[in-house]
Amino acid sequence: MSSDATFLTNRRQFLNRFGAGLGGAALAEMLASNAIAAPTAERGILGATHFAPKAKRIIYLFMSGAPSQLDLFDYKPLLNQRHGEQLPDSVRGGQRLTGMSGNQSSIPLVGSPFKFAKHGRAGTEFSELLPHTAGIADDLCVVRSMFTEAINHGPGVTFLQTGTQIAGRPSFGAWLSYGLGQENANLPSFVVLITKGKGGQPLGSHLWGSGFLPTKHQGVLLRAAKDAVLYLNNPAGVSEDSRRLLLDRLRELHEHQFAGTPDAEIQSRIDNYEMAFRMQFSIPDATDVSREPQHILDSYGSDVKTPGTFAANCLLARRLAERGVRFIQLYHQDWDHHGGLPGALPRLCKETDQPAAALVRDLKARGLLDDTLVVWGGEFGRTNYCQGKISANFGRDHHPRCFSVWLAGGGVKAGTSYGETCEFGYNIVRDGVSVHDLQTTLLHQLGIDHERLTYKFQGRRYRLTDVHGELVKGLVA
Repeated sequence: MSSDATFLTNRRQFLNRFGAGLGGAALAEMLASNAIAAPTAERGILGATHFAPKAKRIIYLFMSGAPSQLDLFDYKPLLNQRHGEQLPDSVRGGQRLTGMSGNQSSIPLVGSPFKFAKHGRAGTEFSELLPHTAGIADDLCVVRSMFTEAINHGPGVTFLQTGTQIAGRPSFGAWLSYGLGQENANLPSFVVLITKGKGGQPLGSHLWGSGFLPTKHQGVLLRAAKDAVLYLNNPAGVSEDSRRLLLDRLRELHEHQFAGTPDAEIQSRIDNYEMAFRMQFSIPDATDVSREPQHILDSYGSDVKTPGTFAANCLLARRLAERGVRFIQLYHQDWDHHGGLPGALPRLCKETDQPAAALVRDLKARGLLDDTLVVWGGEFGRTNYCQGKISANFGRDHHPRCFSVWLAGGGVKAGTSYGETCEFGYNIVRDGVSVHDLQTTLLHQLGIDHERLTYKFQGRRYRLTDVHGELVKGLVA
């Protein structure tokens, strides 16, 4: 080995050991203090919010597959009047169509088979398929002017959840965990619930992953099973004391590893093991609904006691919210109706309408709605024209130009609607809201300036909203 190589090697070792010595000492001191004191909630990288927050947490009800806004929230009587006529070129404006309807020789307009009525003090229109949601109209802000860049499900869902169409970036909940930290030391700051037994487009773990953020910020998936979290409980014959002893020895090994290789992921590994140990007690308590009053159970629907149903997940979301979980993500699949919409949409609304409304009412009754931001929506909208030939069992294709979401609580303007689409329900004519605008506004309600919540990775600083996003002041009370 040359003298230059020897110098570089020795220099590398010196810096490594010097840094490890300082980091190892700090880590050892912190772990020692944790071993003595009860665990405390962890502050995020921000330390404090950029300004006074209106909300402390988010419950995101994601309808994966893209529900038809034209049959639920955005009433367009002109489509019924011109049912079967061709979509005018002047309305389409040369917009690209998906491969599923782009080759159709005919693009016939199709009106909604469902009735609409006005509800609440502002007279907001809702479909007859959403009677319970219509009943909380005065608590909702319905945004009819959302638009997205994505035209297919995978990129579309990923865009809403991570701020980019390409998988691999940190998810919304991971950003909040990183920025704000934990409110409850015994529960993760980010929890994911998926309705069991649903089909449609698959949901990948990248949607609740931490990307390039430390892995302790990724979402924890609670399963509809006896063991809500895999490998959380002790194996048969292993006592709590034995598990504690095992974790203590494992921590010592990780400390030794950290001394030689000061890697932040080693600290994340220690944090994850410790969180799993505490979750052995906190998760069974959070998921036990046996002491819920009967009138609360009844409000969520008849299948609320069946684990993994949307009703059960909505009730669990409320229980997690009142225990301090920062971001609670619910997924409900099967909303992709290229065909069979008149039969499928009522079934899905029956599964979700009552529980979603009950969640808002329940939060409000407990004084939690003021600082809990509830979001309902999918990844894009559906077309005003029929996919294929018009029939009694018609379907609608993907439509990124406009779709609807609703917000409740967390300082948004209740009892209002925002934005407007054209009379054909094809283009936005007033107050468009991009995906990044929505993310910016949600972060703002949590007291975060979206441009200042960043993480440096591979030489550049990243954020949830990338280089986009504007606060939608019309949504904020």
